[in-house]
Amino acid sequence: MTRILILDDDYLVRDMLERLMRRARYDVETAEDGAQALRLHRRHPVDLVITGILTPGEKGLGTLAEFRRSDPAVKIIAISGGGRIGPLSGMRAAALSGADRTFAKPVDTALLLAAVEELSAPPRLRSISSFENTPASQGR
Repeated sequence: MTRILILDDDYLVRDMLERLMRRARYDVETAEDGAQALRLHRRHPVDLVITGILTPGEKGLGTLAEFRRSDPAVKIIAISGGGRIGPLSGMRAAALSGADRTFAKPVDTALLLAAVEELSAPPRLRSISSFENTPASQGR
């Protein structure tokens, strides 16, 4: 079973995402800041992290970079409520920092679940799924 860690400083967002993932039959842990999330992951590694980009403690991008450094195999979905980080949008900065997928709030839950399912698939299935969404696979 895929283990997911949800990191967001907003309790309502964390709770909504936790309930959504549990209903989809994922094993879920939650954290309200980057330091707590990294501690949880060190003790009980997860397969996928869903994180807000601007969070207290490590801040979202710092936490994202630390996950990437400490566990390159972990999949990361970053969610942004908007705003900019320097000259970049939060979502662009997250993608450049190593997020596998980015979403803007409010999150389309169907698209989020599809991304979680795709990123949770074994590598061979993930590559087939990615190919199915390319112009080449559609005869273009």
